[in-house]
Amino acid sequence: MKLDMIQTIGLSVILLLIGMKLRKKVKFFEKYCIPSPVIGGFLFSIISFILRQTEIVEISFDDTLQKFFMIMFFTSVGFNASLKLLKKGGKKVLIFLFVAIGLCILQNVVPILLSGLVGLKPLLALMTGSVAMTGGHGTSAAVAPEIEKMGYTGAKAIAIASATYGLIVGSMLGGPIASRLIKKHKLLPEHMAKENVEKDIDEEVLKKQRPYLDGERFSMAFFYILIAMGIGSYLSLFINFLLPAMKFPVYIGPMIVAAIIRNISDNVESLHAPTKEISILEDISLSLFLAMALMSLRLWDLIDLAGPVIILLLAQTLLIYLYLNFVTFKSMGSNYDAAVIVSGHCGFGMGATPNGISNMKAITEKYIYSKIAFFVIPIVGSLFIDFANISVITFFEVTLKRLAM
Repeated sequence: MKLDMIQTIGLSVILLLIGMKLRKKVKFFEKYCIPSPVIGGFLFSIISFILRQTEIVEISFDDTLQKFFMIMFFTSVGFNASLKLLKKGGKKVLIFLFVAIGLCILQNVVPILLSGLVGLKPLLALMTGSVAMTGGHGTSAAVAPEIEKMGYTGAKAIAIASATYGLIVGSMLGGPIASRLIKKHKLLPEHMAKENVEKDIDEEVLKKQRPYLDGERFSMAFFYILIAMGIGSYLSLFINFLLPAMKFPVYIGPMIVAAIIRNISDNVESLHAPTKEISILEDISLSLFLAMALMSLRLWDLIDLAGPVIILLLAQTLLIYLYLNFVTFKSMGSNYDAAVIVSGHCGFGMGATPNGISNMKAITEKYIYSKIAFFVIPIVGSLFIDFANISVITFFEVTLKRLAM
C-alpha cells in the first residue's frame, strides 16, 4: 500500500500530535527529552514492522515533502551561522565551539577505524558517529537516506537507533561525570569564593529581541528560507558539477547561501533577517521531517546489523567519557563552570541541546548555578554546532564515497 504526498504529510502530522500527547503522559520520554515526532513516528514504524513480518501489508510513502522539509530545516540551520554573534559570545564560546567540533571529528574517526573489526562497511559505521551522536535524529534522518541510495541497506535504521541510544545515554552519563569531577578536584569551595561572571560575556546575545511574533515578519522569514533554498539548489548543482566525484548532499548549497544571507543581514540594517521567526520555522520543519522519516523507518534492516552497531555505540560511549574528562574539562578551565559545561556537552554531544540543559540543571540544583555554563552551551548547541557538524559529516561522507569508488 502506497500513500501519496498529501496522505503522507497528513499521517505524519497525526503521528506528531500523538507523540506530543505521549511525551506528556510518559515520564521516560519527558526525562530523556525524546522528541515528539520520534515517539509518534517510531511507534508507527513498529506497527509497520509487525504488519510486514506477518505478511498483512507493507506500507510505502511519497517522500516529496519529506525532502522539502529536510532542506528547509538545514537552510534554517544555515541562518544560525552568524560570525557577528560568535564574536559577541566571547572567548569561552569560541573555545567550546572548537572543543565540540573536535568531538564531532573523533566521533567519526572511531567508527571508521573500528568498521573493519566489526565487519561493517565504513559508510554504514559512520552512521553511529557524529551523524547520530552530536547530530541527533534530525541529522540522522537527513544523511542516512543518501547513504542508502548508494546501496548501503540499513543506514537509516542504524542512524536512528544510534541517535535514540545517544539521547538516553547522554542524559544518564552527564550528571555522574560532572559530579565526579567536582568531588575529585574539590571545585565547589574555590568556585564559591569567586564571582561567577566572565568579563567577555555579552549576555544580550541570549536575550529575546522581540516579545511577540507578527504575520509580516513570519512571512518574511518563510520567504528568506525559500529564497535561500532556491538559490542554494543551483549552488549545490554547481558544486557537484565542479566536483562530480564528491557528490555533496542536496542541502549543502541552501545551507551555505543561508549563512551568507545571515552574515550580510547582520551588517546591513535594511536587510535584517527575522531570525526568531526563522528559528520557529526551523522547529516546525524539523518536526514534520522527522515524523515522516521515522514513520517510514525499515526496522527489519537493523536485525542483522545489531551486534556490530552495539559495539560501535559502546565505543562512542567510551570516547565521550574520555573526551569530556581530558579535553572538554581541561579546555574550559578545569573549574566548577567547566564541570557543569561537561555535563551539558555530554547531553548534546550524544543527543540534543535540551538534554544538555537538563543535565546542567540537575547539577546546578545539587550544587550552585553556573552563569557561564548556561551561556556557553545554548549558544554553541543551538546555533553553531549543527552547521559545523554537517560540514564535518560532509567531509567524511565525501571522502569515504571517493574511497569506495
